[in-house]
Amino acid sequence: MIRIAAAVTSVVPPESTQQALGYPSLFLLVLIGALVPVVPTGALVSSAAVVALHQTAPFSLALVFLTASLAAFLGDAALYWLGRRGLGSRNGSRWLEAIRTRAPEDRLAQAQRKLTEHGVAVLVLSRLVPAGRIPVMLACLLAKWPLRRFSRGNLPACLAWAVTYQLIGLLGGSLFEEPWEGVVSAIALTVLLGAAPSVWRRLRRLIPVHRSH
Repeated sequence: MIRIAAAVTSVVPPESTQQALGYPSLFLLVLIGALVPVVPTGALVSSAAVVALHQTAPFSLALVFLTASLAAFLGDAALYWLGRRGLGSRNGSRWLEAIRTRAPEDRLAQAQRKLTEHGVAVLVLSRLVPAGRIPVMLACLLAKWPLRRFSRGNLPACLAWAVTYQLIGLLGGSLFEEPWEGVVSAIALTVLLGAAPSVWRRLRRLIPVHRSH
């Protein structure tokens, strides 16, 4: 039994190695996820928070927060800059087209209305609402906001986003002793939160139909 435990310990990388690989990987994946919204960045941050919770090194959770928020901010800024270049081009750009395809007309109209009424504050909420970031970003582009103005509103948005998903990870990680169990629960919570708005919209569409019968 002692030999087996020693063998397992030798296979698992030390904590310093996990940190050396984990933070750059988290930064890169969140950055890519901000540019190409197919990577579940919220689940990544929650999972990283669970791992940091079980580490003994000081400031692990703070480093997860700083890494995730900085990567999200830079990714958003890069995508917005690319979108502005597309607006200024006669033929547009594939980045601007990608933003347009991920912003349905009804969501875009809602984002434009809220942006007119509340201004920069809408950016903070857009990152906390699932699938809300791209329509608000497109609304800012169509309103011809300069990058500096967008970045001023997007900075607190990224900070609030990182805190929120880190708290989800801490909630999941605190329920279990094993890190992998906390990671699974954190991912499950993130998926449920992400799916809740779309499920609610579908239910609202079905309720009038049932009442008519």
